Amino acid sequence: MADVDARPQPRPDSTKKGLFARIALFIRQVVAELRKVIWPTRKELIAYTTVVLVFVLAMAGIIAAYDYVFTQGVLFIFG
Repeated sequence: MADVDARPQPRPDSTKKGLFARIALFIRQVVAELRKVIWPTRKELIAYTTVVLVFVLAMAGIIAAYDYVFTQGVLFIFG
């Protein structure tokens, strides 16, 4: 069997870059990725926001109902 070194070798250019060059590269990559994003239209954004708000309010109502029921049960048993 051949003796294979499985460790990844560092790229020669990545070890030469300073802190500010790496930060600049990161920002350029972030901007490039943001240009690939398909942004929702205003109508889609309003629809998605409405769905999320309705869901959150429904879940808050369910949790509040469970809290009330369990509180009354505990007060009935130990109260």
